[in-house]
Amino acid sequence: MLSSSNHPDSLGMKFRKARFELFTQLFWNTFENSEKIKILDVGGTEDFWKDQEILKSGKVDVIILNLSKEPVSTPHIFSVAGDATDLSEFADNSIDLVFSNSVIEHLYTWDNQILMAKEIRRVGKKHFVQTPNKYFFLEPHYALPYFQFCPKELGYTILTKTNLSRFKKWESEQARQYLEEIRLISEKEMKQLFPLSKIHYEKFVGLNKSFYAHNLNHFTS
Repeated sequence: MLSSSNHPDSLGMKFRKARFELFTQLFWNTFENSEKIKILDVGGTEDFWKDQEILKSGKVDVIILNLSKEPVSTPHIFSVAGDATDLSEFADNSIDLVFSNSVIEHLYTWDNQILMAKEIRRVGKKHFVQTPNKYFFLEPHYALPYFQFCPKELGYTILTKTNLSRFKKWESEQARQYLEEIRLISEKEMKQLFPLSKIHYEKFVGLNKSFYAHNLNHFTS
């Protein structure tokens, strides 16, 4: 259950599947009458999209953007190299939907998160952005309670000297990298980043596990 969210049996993967089901409903409620939809997935992967019904509809092209261009073989999926904080290769409102799942917390600083959010709002006519809640009791990257409030040096010792995080000792370089790059976002900050968006809450045992900021259409009755 505490495996990486990319593991098919992990709790994280179950949440991800449920999250995409919600996204799919919102997506078609917004774009049901559109002939062709262009999605930019900031930090996305081919594996995430290749079996999704949205892609199989034939109405959608997905551009996945990462720091380096990745090989893709699935029709209607394209890969580009880019920077989440500077999407200057895309014109204003040139993308029908900008999608991003658990990426904005990997940008090291609040200033970078502001830049990413600003670029998403500029480039996309619509957006759907998810991130873990800073104040949820379990830090999702390490699967440790309240680890996000732990001093970095103590955190480094826990990761590299014990098996407490996901039942393994982390490699020194990976531990340092994660401790520097992860900056979780609070509900208040999410609203600052996407002030005109709707905020949905992903809950676990009645607590807000993560947030989605989106400006897709609400469900019709």
